[in-house]
Amino acid sequence: MISSDIRHWEEVTRNLVTLKDTSEMMMDLAYSAVLLNNRFLAEEVMLLEEQMDTLHIDFQRRVLSRTEEEVDPMDLLGIIRMGNVTERIADAAAEIAEVVLRGIEPHPILRMVIQDAEETVERVTVSKDSPVVGKTLRESRIPEETGMWVLVVRRGSQWIRPKPNTILMADDIVIASGYSEGEEDLQLLLAGETEE
Repeated sequence: MISSDIRHWEEVTRNLVTLKDTSEMMMDLAYSAVLLNNRFLAEEVMLLEEQMDTLHIDFQRRVLSRTEEEVDPMDLLGIIRMGNVTERIADAAAEIAEVVLRGIEPHPILRMVIQDAEETVERVTVSKDSPVVGKTLRESRIPEETGMWVLVVRRGSQWIRPKPNTILMADDIVIASGYSEGEEDLQLLLAGETEE
């Protein structure tokens, strides 16, 4: 019984960490979408919002599924509130992304920043022929090879916040930002092609 309780609360903890990481990733992408006036980043945020809603409901169900045990309701309420905070952050990120999707004109100062920005964002699918397949981000050396930094990796319906030990796989969608000169290098590297 005790080991079952421990496993349950370990799973609740993992779910809460996933909610936190997802909401942070959404905020990063939403701000980048606005600063770069980038529609596909805003679309990624909206897709993540849908996933976040499902994650949040699953989290609440998991927490409340143990209410038959001797648990202080205030403890459960505190845990649920932590999940609610991540949901509010995700909602705020979606509202930021909507500014781009609705085509609302940015403030004149922000418009000047956008026009003067040398940074760009690129979304590239990893080819099975790419030399990065099966390598960690650290091993793939994308920033060193292309000047682009990986913001997020989408694998099917899963978004992965990049870490040095994140392993890249064929068909992963890599969203990276950096100077526009690195766009072609990123595409060539992830496509498994070499420049002539």
